[in-house]
Amino acid sequence: MTKEEDEKRLEYLKGIVRRLPDKPGSYQFYDNEHTIIYVGKAKNLKSRVSSYFHTEVDRFKTKVLVSKIFDISYTVVNTEEDALLLENSLIKKYNPRYNVLLKDGKTYPSICVTNEYLPRIFKTRTINKKWGTYYGPYAHVGTMYEILSLIKELYKPRTCRLPIIKEGITTGKYKVCLDYHIKKCLGPCVGKQSYEDYQKNIAQAREILKGNTRQVQKELRDEMLKLSEELRFEEAEEVKRKYLALEGFVSKSEVVSHTINNVDTYSITSDEKMAFINFIHVSNGSINQSFTIEYKKKLNETDEELLELGIVELRQRFKSEANEIIVPQEVNVELEGVKFTVPKQGDKKKLLDLSIMNGKQYKIDRLKQSEKLNPEQKQVRLMKELQEKLHLPTLPYQIECFDNSNISGTDAVAACVVFKKMKPSKSDYKRYNIKTVVGPDDYASMKEVVSRRYHRLMQEQLPLPDLIVADGGKGQMEVIREVIQDELQLDIPIAGLAKDNRHRTNELLYGFPPMSIQLKTDSELFHVLTQLQDEVHRFAIEFHRNKRSKRALESELDSIKGIGPKGRDALLNGLKSVRRIREADVKTLSAIVGPAKAQIVYNHFHAQDKP
Repeated sequence: MTKEEDEKRLEYLKGIVRRLPDKPGSYQFYDNEHTIIYVGKAKNLKSRVSSYFHTEVDRFKTKVLVSKIFDISYTVVNTEEDALLLENSLIKKYNPRYNVLLKDGKTYPSICVTNEYLPRIFKTRTINKKWGTYYGPYAHVGTMYEILSLIKELYKPRTCRLPIIKEGITTGKYKVCLDYHIKKCLGPCVGKQSYEDYQKNIAQAREILKGNTRQVQKELRDEMLKLSEELRFEEAEEVKRKYLALEGFVSKSEVVSHTINNVDTYSITSDEKMAFINFIHVSNGSINQSFTIEYKKKLNETDEELLELGIVELRQRFKSEANEIIVPQEVNVELEGVKFTVPKQGDKKKLLDLSIMNGKQYKIDRLKQSEKLNPEQKQVRLMKELQEKLHLPTLPYQIECFDNSNISGTDAVAACVVFKKMKPSKSDYKRYNIKTVVGPDDYASMKEVVSRRYHRLMQEQLPLPDLIVADGGKGQMEVIREVIQDELQLDIPIAGLAKDNRHRTNELLYGFPPMSIQLKTDSELFHVLTQLQDEVHRFAIEFHRNKRSKRALESELDSIKGIGPKGRDALLNGLKSVRRIREADVKTLSAIVGPAKAQIVYNHFHAQDKP
């Protein structure tokens, strides 16, 4: 598109904006193929839509959206609530490219009560409202099964799929099935249970599904007392059994407060890409529904905007008629007959905190699920987290860590381990024998190794690390800094892992002078850094132990007069250890170094055996 064409496009759009009314409504943006790419809502259409075309708009994603708009349409409504409902409806209908994407990870099951002459009650994932009334969906399947089990125990609704009608029962068309004989059904298909009694049971089951358990309990208690007064004790005992079963179920429910009734609670947990909105419904003081939806952001939508959208979506989905909604912040929306509350303390604040906790847990679960399917996602997340903590210029793709090992200065060695994408890259590990340092001087040893390491990388033009981690505190960091910045003039960030008095790593240091970086010791990032530290320590100790063992082996075999380096190496290669050489007979030794040298070695290790 040429500059003249773009100016003509903008002038056309601004002409539409100038004609927009100062009323609430929904607006739609179209691309050059007249496809809806964005749907929005506004208290004032003219004010809201014109804001997209202000020159001071600085959000990159909004500028991209504006560059794709070729036409605008709108719908005027009476109230802001209607605008919100219309926006939600259009988004679900057209799924515009630049609107938030509502993501349902799976279809959660619901409980259906059919519209049949003798209704059935069962779980389903398919919603067809002409067949019955649906309760749910249930995010926690275990809760759904508990409710179904309770209803089956209390009311024994039929499970057969026969299309039972009144005339069929009257004419004896049906026969009882196995459920009747094992007392899981009361036989309404053959008149063993009256139609009125069956419908009364279904009505009470509906109340339980709605969460009105107290109402059902009251009805059962009143019925039990009435039967007792009429001396119908067996029937009263059966009602008492139902009452106690329902009471046991209610006692296991999450009771918030006996003063809270018919209240919805919404909370939002978000990051730069996703938002998670949790919904909790409380009826008669108990939670009878909890659900979380997630939105994928497209235009840096605010928490307030997404929360408004989520409230409308979830109220429609669960057919909620709650007259009070608890939210974590003020929302710019009005719903007829609904009061919005932002609690600061008390039972309602506890309920809001519970909703927030559920939203955060859902986010963690989704993240774990996503990272399990795509392990690299977790690695990138940890790299970004470390980059943000240390304010690094680039992602720490390659991290290197150094450690020394010696005993009183003898057999001094050092090791360098390399992590790439937060995982060990063992093919890049390096071992170093300390050459210039005499005695146990860790700082001088570290200086030598770091200097050798990065001189060679520079000479061979190999990739330099994005971060160097010292296995120690401020002293080790300063030694590395002297080499990297003062000697080699390199700009590589340097961090340190300091230990407490019990030799446990307890803080991450960064900067000069080094400052402690706030990092939870039970976080994934801290575990990766301690893994790096443990790995370099293990690698250095292993190298030092091997060197010490080799020297011990060589010194003992070197002390045998008449056995040179070739004979020593042949014996070690053949028998692997001094112990096996010592225990070998002359014949075994002869096969390796010949009879003469075999006798010399045998005599050396068995001199004390001679009388």
